[in-house]
Amino acid sequence: MPNTPSLTSRGALTSPAPPFPSPASGHAEGVSNEEFRAAMSRLASGVVLVTAQEPPLDPDDPLAPRGEDVGMTATAFMSVSLDPPLVLVSLREGSRMDDLLDEQPLWAVSVLSESQRHIAGRFAMKGRVSDRLLFADIPYVRGEATGAPLAGGALATLECRTEQRVPAGDHTLVIGRVLTAALPSADGGPLTYFRGRYRQLG
Repeated sequence: MPNTPSLTSRGALTSPAPPFPSPASGHAEGVSNEEFRAAMSRLASGVVLVTAQEPPLDPDDPLAPRGEDVGMTATAFMSVSLDPPLVLVSLREGSRMDDLLDEQPLWAVSVLSESQRHIAGRFAMKGRVSDRLLFADIPYVRGEATGAPLAGGALATLECRTEQRVPAGDHTLVIGRVLTAALPSADGGPLTYFRGRYRQLG
């Protein structure tokens, strides 16, 4: 039914209410980037290290040298399904990890503990040094299913194979099937991210 003017009890014409609120300045959907960022900063989240290994230079040659290890800190990580076991990580479109996982289906996640804030900060740096140097003094083991580094002392580790990539605005949602799950460390609490800072529970 069209949205047309209506008569009041006294016979005066009234204009219909606009169907949507007026958009905020600079953002057609009604919320500015700053407002959205401030609101979402109030959502506490866990912190994980996402890792993958670049494919070998020659996939057909088992003796060909493998590429570098790549890592990034992520807070947009969640479980999706129990059967089958699926997880999701959100990657900035065009980032090194996004580009790598577009060609490398195997990757891993280390759930960081409160004592691993230095790892989170290191792999979140902008304009950072090479990944080879970032991994140099961090204890890790290689996942049997993926070959990706798994951080020593992490509360949990997961190895994954990409099932689906979903473009979403300026990010890519990567959904992975969990191939292995382990609990290497039972000590300490989780590292969390809240209001733009790494924090501890309690």
